[in-house]
Amino acid sequence: MHRIGFAYNPTMDAAIELRERAAGWVEMRGLRHWAAAAADRDALVRELPETDALLVLGGDGTFLRAASAVIEVDVPLLGLNVGKVGFLSKVEATSIERVLEQLVAGDYAIERRMALEGRILRGGEGPGERVVALNDVVVARGSLARVVRLAVNIDGSHLATFVADGLVIASPTGSTGYSFSAGGPILHPTARNLVVTPIAGYLTTIRSVVVGPAAVVRCRVVDAHEALVSIDGREDIPLSVGDVVEVRAIERPIRFLEPAGSLPFWDLVRQKVELLPT
Repeated sequence: MHRIGFAYNPTMDAAIELRERAAGWVEMRGLRHWAAAAADRDALVRELPETDALLVLGGDGTFLRAASAVIEVDVPLLGLNVGKVGFLSKVEATSIERVLEQLVAGDYAIERRMALEGRILRGGEGPGERVVALNDVVVARGSLARVVRLAVNIDGSHLATFVADGLVIASPTGSTGYSFSAGGPILHPTARNLVVTPIAGYLTTIRSVVVGPAAVVRCRVVDAHEALVSIDGREDIPLSVGDVVEVRAIERPIRFLEPAGSLPFWDLVRQKVELLPT
């Protein structure tokens, strides 16, 4: 490790303090570093080349914003949880100095995770607008409490036409998020599958399906008063009747840093679920 980046949530005092602690530790050891707000995607993309690791200081929302840049520029990343639950963070913020020592010493493993590419096809035609996500792409109703009708195909085969609040297309990493809340299964994050889960589906016998990494999921808005597509919960794009959202796996994996001694995934799931409000 010669150059380390820090993506942080500038609205959290704890994240700012952690950034300063980390920067001080790095400077004392003569390493190069930089820091940028996780939401400043242009700054991240500009700084990521020639960066050996990106540490994300914040909660899951901060991590997902930073991950959108890493999907484009291949740099391993590690989340340090400054939020409440932090499913995406391998370590807690209190361990920052120990974690930095491990990274500099090379005492870590690399965990490869699948990300998603979406295409928004207006009227169902054209190459469409490209979006990328680590967790999920969600097609859903807008602010009004009216269901949408969504025709869902997988590799050209019609799965179902859902009358529902929406549809979640999640990666294995995102299977612990919105998809899980909607009734989908939890997948190990290193799996290569897509999880397709309707949200509050009306009179549907299909609750959730898991498809292979080469599958293309196509969701067409058949009827809606108001609809949108949400990308990792950070960006909402309005949709019209007839628009199509296509989602597929990105072939190049996202590299997660896993310092030695990190909590195994299923232990992490149990621990984080116990923290959720009841």
